[in-house]
Amino acid sequence: MEKLKSAIKEFIKERDWEQYHAPKNLAMALSVEAAEIVEIFQWKKPEDPLNEEEGEALRQEIGDVLIYLIELADKFEIDIIEAAKYKLTLNQKKYPADLVRGKAKKYTEYE
Repeated sequence: MEKLKSAIKEFIKERDWEQYHAPKNLAMALSVEAAEIVEIFQWKKPEDPLNEEEGEALRQEIGDVLIYLIELADKFEIDIIEAAKYKLTLNQKKYPADLVRGKAKKYTEYE
């Protein structure tokens, strides 16, 4: 993860793009890239496989999302791996497996 973060920083620095990467801009870019993932699946049925072009597009958009997410987390000195672990722990409490198995409701609906 540290090598990836360093490579991202170097890429941005070489292009003098730091000036454009305020947290607001990164959050907006992250949202746009996530929407591009949604677009790949927009009119597909769940059982429809991706073709080669769609698979490549998905790979690239996932990369974009991860890059912006890493950069946004770095701006606030958030360890992205620790944040995910922490959130998983919170979700385990909100959604106990024995209570929610096979259900897709919001945690407030189980009380």
